[in-house]
Amino acid sequence: MFKTFETELAGRKLTLETGKMAGLANGSVLVRYGETVVLVNVTASKEPRDGIDFFPLSVDYEEKLYSVGKIPGGYLKREGKPADKAILVSRAIDRPLRPLFPKDFRNDVCVVATVLSVEQDNSPEVAAMIGASAALSISDIPFGGPTAAVNVGYVDDTIVINPTLEEREKTRLNLTVAGTKEKIAMIEAGADEIPDDIMLAAIKAAHLEIKKLCDFITDMKNEIGKPKFEYKSFEVDHDVFEEIEEKYAQRMYEDVQAIDKEVRDANMDKLAEDVKEYLTQKYGEEYVEEKESDINESLYKLEKKSVRKMILEEQKRPDGRKIDEIRPLSCEVGLLPRVHGSALFTRGQTQVLSIATLGMVSEEQELDGIDEETSKRYIHHYNFPSYSVGEARPSRGPGRREIGHGALAEKALVPVIPSEEEFPYAIRVVSEVLSSNGSTSQASICGSTLALMDAGVPIKRPVAGISTGLVTDENDPNHYIMLTDIQGLEDFFGDMDFKVGGTEKGITAIQVDIKIDGLTYDIIKEAFERTRIARKYILEEVMLKQISKPRENISKYAPSIINTTINVDKIRDVIGPGGKMINKIIGETGVKIDIEDDGRVFIYSTDSENGKKALKMIEDIAKEVEVGEIVEGTVTKIMPFGAFVEVPGGKEGLLHISKISKERIEKIEDVLKVGDNIKVKVLEIDDQGRINLTKKDLEEKEEESNK
Repeated sequence: MFKTFETELAGRKLTLETGKMAGLANGSVLVRYGETVVLVNVTASKEPRDGIDFFPLSVDYEEKLYSVGKIPGGYLKREGKPADKAILVSRAIDRPLRPLFPKDFRNDVCVVATVLSVEQDNSPEVAAMIGASAALSISDIPFGGPTAAVNVGYVDDTIVINPTLEEREKTRLNLTVAGTKEKIAMIEAGADEIPDDIMLAAIKAAHLEIKKLCDFITDMKNEIGKPKFEYKSFEVDHDVFEEIEEKYAQRMYEDVQAIDKEVRDANMDKLAEDVKEYLTQKYGEEYVEEKESDINESLYKLEKKSVRKMILEEQKRPDGRKIDEIRPLSCEVGLLPRVHGSALFTRGQTQVLSIATLGMVSEEQELDGIDEETSKRYIHHYNFPSYSVGEARPSRGPGRREIGHGALAEKALVPVIPSEEEFPYAIRVVSEVLSSNGSTSQASICGSTLALMDAGVPIKRPVAGISTGLVTDENDPNHYIMLTDIQGLEDFFGDMDFKVGGTEKGITAIQVDIKIDGLTYDIIKEAFERTRIARKYILEEVMLKQISKPRENISKYAPSIINTTINVDKIRDVIGPGGKMINKIIGETGVKIDIEDDGRVFIYSTDSENGKKALKMIEDIAKEVEVGEIVEGTVTKIMPFGAFVEVPGGKEGLLHISKISKERIEKIEDVLKVGDNIKVKVLEIDDQGRINLTKKDLEEKEEESNK
């Protein structure tokens, strides 16, 4: 049955429709926000997936170029694999939803948000996040929502909910917040050094709108929602767990405290082996084979319980650190001789190598999506090979996690990247994770800052990144311990990964993942305080002691830049018909050249002499000669009445036979030949632009000066 529900969001009408489209989905909602339209469908398998120990949720945000009136490029003329932006939105939709499904649920659930129409003032990402929550809420899929989400900007010192396109162009903050009516469930932000208090105020403002939207979706669910279906529970066998806990709890508690990750992993492997040997001797091999899944899950549960108990009750961390203590830090720069900038950043057993490369402005990344943004000049890529965690798996390119971590580091650094006018280069940084024991994305922020400084990029201020974790008491949510600089084990068994990148002045990026139903304002405020203190320590005590400011000069292997500005009318002359002239310059000098529409010219060269030669050739072509000016020219053609000489600006002037020399000349070939470089004076430029030259006047002037 077709139903429509309407409300208002940021002063614009928000409509959720259901019952008209996609009738076979478990839940379907068409979201209309202004002229932005997103269709969200959710489905679940009837049976659980066999042989897995996790909840198989998949989220796809599909950008259709017809939504903005574009035909896809390429040979096939259809959308291919999702762009990085679409993957990042999929992750943002996933994160607040995932903790609200039952922990013992193993049925496949798919959320598909298809963007059908986009009005740039009204965010399709927000529409998709609201639609996903609504579709799950009214469906028969077990889901503990609703959630909702909004964007927040900071324009002219004012917090703005769901900023328009014009406001987004001026905002210092691009913040997405998702949550339930009670708590914050997800934060994603890029910011221009925003102070902690303003960021918290923006989050609170977002939550006010989220509460209204959650009420709206709840009303919708109460009116048309389906009863939730019953599912097969995959909760661990309590008898198996209790037996293992009774016999091995103390050993687990001791073994899990190994400081070295490899030693701890070896301890866990040996413990699992001993547990299975004990159960085999007591119950037989058939019992162990039958209960293998429960045994493995019991060991995981016992390890988690031991770690959380240690932190909550003793305020003791597995590696012996205090709750606000950062792991040992070190860094180096300039490791790789031929690259433009490099740095190695190590935090405990997490190690990241970042490499910076400088290129032509024309090498910036082109974007073919549904946003107004068509290119980006600063690019950050993050790679997480299997050897970084001691595993043997072939590389298959970046996955969603790698794309997400790379985007987070990119957001953190964009606010400090110099403008194109200050530093006319495209910049790419690649962070290679060499060893991972938690917080690799934050290590890549630190390493990349150092690599940029090593490359001589004049960043405004250095950026550091740090992550805090959380362990909460299941029986008392107000009893919790926050951990600074979480390692892998604390992330794995904890309730939160609160990542913050920023400078000494403020926050530049946030990404928050949680496994509980949400965060209170007090937790968020404490996380900001912890990360601010930690960033300051990392910057002052480690990074800036290695390299205090960007290098004065770029690497000799990076292309140096010579820039000039020519008359816009001369751009065509510099390029030449079919690119003939500019290709000639490139061929003779080996440089690379970018010419902007406003007449700015950038010459990139690793050889300064060739760069200067190319500059002279361009300036000669673009030059406008004036009457009385003395210039150098090249003889291009000889006629009985005179010689034609190419002068700066690419034009030819006539050097009449009577103006070559004060001596009488019978044949021009006696004194000039094609290819000669000669000095001439511009005698006249007539109404048709024809240039007359003289060489004789220069000779007479030279004789007079020698007398």
